Amino acid sequence: MNTKHAQYVLTVLQEGSITNAARKLFVSQPSLSQMIKLAENNLGAPIFNRNTDPITLTYAGQKYVEAAKQVLAIDSNLAREIEEITHEEQGTIRLGIPVQRAMQVMPYVFPRFRKLFPMVKLELNEFGSATVENMVLEGALDLACTTTSPRHEELHYTLIENEELVLLSGRNTAIAKRIPSGTEISISEAKGESFISSKSGHSVRTTQDRLFAMYDIQPDILLETSSIEVAKRTTIASDGVMICPINYIEMSPELHPYCCIYPIKGIENQRGFYLCHRKDFYLTKYMKSFIQLLTTMEKPVLH
Repeated sequence: MNTKHAQYVLTVLQEGSITNAARKLFVSQPSLSQMIKLAENNLGAPIFNRNTDPITLTYAGQKYVEAAKQVLAIDSNLAREIEEITHEEQGTIRLGIPVQRAMQVMPYVFPRFRKLFPMVKLELNEFGSATVENMVLEGALDLACTTTSPRHEELHYTLIENEELVLLSGRNTAIAKRIPSGTEISISEAKGESFISSKSGHSVRTTQDRLFAMYDIQPDILLETSSIEVAKRTTIASDGVMICPINYIEMSPELHPYCCIYPIKGIENQRGFYLCHRKDFYLTKYMKSFIQLLTTMEKPVLH
């Protein structure tokens, strides 16, 4: 199997068409079509059904792709092993991480990692959890930090921390005047409050909507935002409330004197913050060290 052909075939499959793949690979469409034809000639059978949109695999193509992923993983792992042998503590980590998580962990991890491995480049790719998880599956990233639950058999997940959702409140709300901060509450206690909310599609919003439905709450939502950072600061400034992962509150100690925090009853299947990589991926010494730094990260204490 020609590894270059294999990579081209996988890119066509990921992009859904030869045209899109050619654009991503910075090659001409006729050139890429010829490469795919060569791969099919070597295989002795068509790889793609070209009459579908997006393009799909034939049965022979499915077998080719399964083998191609294994071959490319072996080739990539060998390159990393040889690099580690010849250059020892030099290399690159392609890390995927959501922006808000990067705000939490990078100030802690990066200075320590750089001190241990000054010749290793950390390449950040800041996208949402689902995106970076898929990029690891496709081989576009080495490691990814995700807020999720383990769901891909091909990936190994290392738990960094469990994520607890709490009710964040400004100090002048009715609930803050009625109930001491730190008290575990039912979400029904916030029935008359004004909410700052994550936008639909965010996993916190999904949990929030499920809780509202369970307790028959029609919330007064003042503002919707895709940024938890914006939401928490606006909540406190506006004397509102929001459902928020506690780690995002912990990372802003300057806000603690101005807010109240309430653990919420009845939330099941809390999410976790994980580091993931492919099970067939070779971890270098510096990658293992980076993972260890993440899993031993100090957690701030709420007062």
